Amino acid sequence: MTPASDDPVGHADVRTVGSTDALPIAPALGLSLDAARMPRKSTLVTHRILLISVLAVILGVAAAYVAQLLMLMINLITDLAFYGRVSDVIGPTARSGSFVLSPADNQLGAWVILVPAIGGLLAGIMARWGSRAIQGHGIPEAMEQILTNESNIPARITWLKPVSSAFAIGTGGPFGAEGPIISTGGAMGSLIGQLLRVTANERKVLLAAGAAAGMAAVFGAPVASLVLAVELLLFELRPRSLIPVALATVTAVGVRYATYGAAPVFPMPAVPQPGGWALVGFVAIGAVVGFAAVWVTKAVYGVEDLFEKLPIHWMWWPVIGALVAGFVGWIEPRTLGVGYDNIDALVQGQFGLTMLLSFGALKFISWVIALGSGTSGGTLAPLFMIGGSLGAVLAIGLNYVLPGFHIDLRIAALVGMAAIFAGSSRALLTAVVFAFETTRQPAALLPLLGGCTAAYLISALIMRNTIMTEKIARRGVRVPSEYAADYLEQVSVGTACSRDVATLKTTQALAEVRRWLNDEAPHSHHQGFPVVDEHGRVQGVLTRRSLLDPQWHYTLTLGELITRPPIAVNENHSLREAADHMVAESVGRLIVVSKDDPHKLVGIITRGDVLAAHGKRLREARHAGRHIKLGKSHKATPAA
Repeated sequence: MTPASDDPVGHADVRTVGSTDALPIAPALGLSLDAARMPRKSTLVTHRILLISVLAVILGVAAAYVAQLLMLMINLITDLAFYGRVSDVIGPTARSGSFVLSPADNQLGAWVILVPAIGGLLAGIMARWGSRAIQGHGIPEAMEQILTNESNIPARITWLKPVSSAFAIGTGGPFGAEGPIISTGGAMGSLIGQLLRVTANERKVLLAAGAAAGMAAVFGAPVASLVLAVELLLFELRPRSLIPVALATVTAVGVRYATYGAAPVFPMPAVPQPGGWALVGFVAIGAVVGFAAVWVTKAVYGVEDLFEKLPIHWMWWPVIGALVAGFVGWIEPRTLGVGYDNIDALVQGQFGLTMLLSFGALKFISWVIALGSGTSGGTLAPLFMIGGSLGAVLAIGLNYVLPGFHIDLRIAALVGMAAIFAGSSRALLTAVVFAFETTRQPAALLPLLGGCTAAYLISALIMRNTIMTEKIARRGVRVPSEYAADYLEQVSVGTACSRDVATLKTTQALAEVRRWLNDEAPHSHHQGFPVVDEHGRVQGVLTRRSLLDPQWHYTLTLGELITRPPIAVNENHSLREAADHMVAESVGRLIVVSKDDPHKLVGIITRGDVLAAHGKRLREARHAGRHIKLGKSHKATPAA
């Protein structure tokens, strides 16, 4: 038995056979390593990306027009329910451009309390006899399908979600339209992925492309929509997913620009560049709003828990939530409906202190109870109104206590809007980019980054789950919270494999090898042994079980027992490629060959070697140590 010689670390494409399972063998001629099965060559993308990108562009167009159709439905229902007409939306006197009709100017008096209940009842009926998946604000449901169901959303959601949302929001429900549109776009992408022959990963990309295109079509924010897909749906940042989703968002926004023009959704007057002390104030505002984001998230799910205890069927819960929303809307009509005009007023500084306090509090009560009741509607717009009101109130307080800070109320409202979304969803980059794209205020970019980061920090320290993940986490679904580079991709097989390998020769008789194994000689306790020919070229792997199998006559040579080419990796392959290769071939070890000579044995890589590589990663993460000694030496200690 001879150990394989050490070779310089290199790279090639090969696989190995070495499993604790029995190897199906029969006397035959030895097989050459030329026929070895090796990992596929790694590339960033394949030609399949072209097909998925074309489908994503088509989805972008479809999602843009579906978004326009949903907004039209909401406006029609609002016009009819609160004003008894449709002339504001269709006809010669209809308003032009992109707009959301506000119910705030209605003259219904106390009867307005009942109007949202109609939409709540319809949403409950559609959920019971259509699909309960239409309840909620859309993103958690899409996340659950991605994580647990290979991105297979039932086809009926494609029409049930927008129709139920149109009735719930159009009758005064205090929700945003973006959640249902995101959900509908995602359902469209999933449907296309189910109709065509695509992989589960490709279907996930199509779902994310449709969802992101829907959001981009509503707000004209392609980059924020792309980042939202990465942070909340894709759970990865790879070219194979980034390219199609980016093309879908660009296409959707292009359709929006062609239809409505390229003006920002929430126009803001020119604001001065904030000074250093003002930046400190904006960060402080973001931190306080971060605490509010935690409280808002807990309030939403606390209300859901209370509804679960009601002794009536869940179909009726949206009616109860809608009655509360209607009552609050009777007190303050601005809390009814989508309320994008309220966001305009906040970023333009049109609300005074009294209005900010009353509107923010009442919108919070209305939205939390209505959403917790299980109806269909979005979270983004309500969060913006609650966070914007709080941010402006905090700015007024800071300017009163510290007038030298000169905090602009309009920027403070914008920071509050983005910070509450960053804290409640922990989609930091989405919040910053979205607020910037929808207002196009470069002076607000630095305050947004500081305030949203502060809110994100507070939320991450206090709250385990988010407003997007709490619901599905309660069902046992684990949602990725970090997107780190794969450590196994950073380690080559050559640095992790065992190089002191006991090899057998094709010319050896089985009797000789069995004596060696039975004598328990050094290096004879392995479960698999590479077999080489007289020139040292690898011919295959034989397991201990096969070598001791009594059905094979002791006069056979090892070369006659090898019946399939070896499964190998090149020493320059990554451990990720090696691990994937083991799974694909159902083996526990792989032959490692030289990068310069694919017939030359370098060593063996086993599952244990792959796991051992994680030990270095854990040590780097958990052990703190001083490397430049300034005083007495200190031993490395585990980090808290």
